[in-house]
Amino acid sequence: MSSTSTTSGTATTGGAQRLTALRDAGLVVHAPGSDAYDALVSGFNLDNAVSPAAVVEPADAHDVATVVRLGNELGFGVGVRLTGHGLSPALDDQVMVHTGTLSELHVDPDARRARVGAGVVWQQVLDAAAPYGLGAVAGSAPAVGVVGYTTGGGVSPVGRTYGLGIDRVRSFEVVTGDGSLREASAEEDPDLYWALRGGRGTAGIVTAVEIELVEQAELYAGSMFFDGADAPAVLRAWASWSAALPEAATTSLAFMRLPPLPTLPPPLAGRFTVGVRFAWTGSAQEGAEALAPLRAAATPVLDGIGPIPFAAFGAIHMDPVDPMPVVEDHTLLAELPDGAVDALLALAGPEAECPQIMVEVRQLGGAMRHGTDAAFAHRAAGFSVHSVGLAVPPVRDAALGHGAALVEAVRPWSTGGRLPNFATRGDADWYRAAYGETGVARLREVALAHDPRGVLAGTRALRAATD
Repeated sequence: MSSTSTTSGTATTGGAQRLTALRDAGLVVHAPGSDAYDALVSGFNLDNAVSPAAVVEPADAHDVATVVRLGNELGFGVGVRLTGHGLSPALDDQVMVHTGTLSELHVDPDARRARVGAGVVWQQVLDAAAPYGLGAVAGSAPAVGVVGYTTGGGVSPVGRTYGLGIDRVRSFEVVTGDGSLREASAEEDPDLYWALRGGRGTAGIVTAVEIELVEQAELYAGSMFFDGADAPAVLRAWASWSAALPEAATTSLAFMRLPPLPTLPPPLAGRFTVGVRFAWTGSAQEGAEALAPLRAAATPVLDGIGPIPFAAFGAIHMDPVDPMPVVEDHTLLAELPDGAVDALLALAGPEAECPQIMVEVRQLGGAMRHGTDAAFAHRAAGFSVHSVGLAVPPVRDAALGHGAALVEAVRPWSTGGRLPNFATRGDADWYRAAYGETGVARLREVALAHDPRGVLAGTRALRAATD
């Protein structure tokens, strides 16, 4: 156990009892009003503010189990957070476990596996695997935590070759809502394993995962950008070209309206551009040949696609790393025919009044369609449409309205589904879109079996939405 933190802050009578119990258990606890508390509750999305009653920094998985057991005994809820990219359930008046201290990372190059603590982000795994010529099925933002990404399914920029992140998980170390520390795998507690593979935090607090690595030292990958005036030609070419790509290729396209920041490359800052992201897991020569038709669609204003080390994975999407306030919307498409292309251009193309900083279309499919049964319910989807706008007045309301209009415009081609890690919400409609009626029922059954008192924030949110 870790030593008690001397932190300042105020609390209600119940809150004071809670803090005392946590500290008496030997936990590092931060109360509202302390600098540590303020730093830990602030995640990547500054529009997603949380105000827990206290924040605990666990030294190990046993500390996490202690917090959850105390929650059962004293009647308080427990939530979890690391980077804060995804929306967390409401944590007000609950105790938040910040997993940043769970920093275990061990790579076994012979078995091509890694054991990864819940405080580890993808770039750390990529860097640790690189000396052995290995890579990982990471997300587009390597600064995101491995566990949060993976428990949401894990849609990767190399996913069409290597599948979803959950397809690479051998086992989870998890604290369930009854305060038990368990191992969940296909052989041991398969129902819990099912729920953790896509069900986010509804079935437990994951403290570590064992994942399979991939034997890949380099990629032919990166991003290239075209002038916004070429958006119709580029999107139409991309839709046709991507339909014929083999599983060695994973690609996405993004309409970007970036602010004029000095940190951005001059061809992108303060202008409308169209970015094409591309990752090829075969040879560089084959990758260049596969990309050639898209390169010929228009003249790029910036071309950054070429051979890269796998550890430079973040160059594919070039996602921002600094916290910012954003609002999102999202839907999944079965296909991307001409009508859907027209709808996207009408709302996000060069003639559109588009308040988003990004409207992205990701091609799915390939190896993501395969894999064993899991809470993740959208292997059959063909494309993801995702909008991101700044959550600052007066743009915030415009971005929210535009995102909803974008989802409605492509509804004729939509599956009705949503990826669990994209534009996460906590209402009943979101749960049905993320998991389907059958999936929600099974997820609820597993969660309540392990958390009958509803101590975990994920269980509470699921139960509140489905009661």
